[in-house]
Amino acid sequence: MKRKVLFLCTGNSCRSQMAEAIVNARLGSEWEAVSAGTKPAGYVHPKALAALEEIGIHHQGRSKLADEFRGVDFDLVVTVCDSAAEECPLWLGKGKRVHHGFPDPAKTDDMDDFRKVRDAIEREIIPLLRGVSL
Repeated sequence: MKRKVLFLCTGNSCRSQMAEAIVNARLGSEWEAVSAGTKPAGYVHPKALAALEEIGIHHQGRSKLADEFRGVDFDLVVTVCDSAAEECPLWLGKGKRVHHGFPDPAKTDDMDDFRKVRDAIEREIIPLLRGVSL
């Protein structure tokens, strides 16, 4: 049975989307990943999608509000930005929650920053999930 992880960010346009896509591509047999935002931007950043395509991941995500997942029993909630960690809805506190922040590449809009965050997510989140004991 797959475990469920929610990646929570503020805008749900870059970091949480990349984490969702990378986990589903690399650990899809063990984990089902979704992402959401506390204040969704309403779109997935094109450069986040391009950065994922560069490593062979085709992601068709959409920017979602965390409230869409009310009532879902997640095994783990990972906040990937500081403001989302502070604004994380209390109802998401049922499962295990961890904060693992990454810089927001949308602030610079530089493709190299999207690549750096993508690589950091893959390098840090995959081992994090593999080490989770529930």
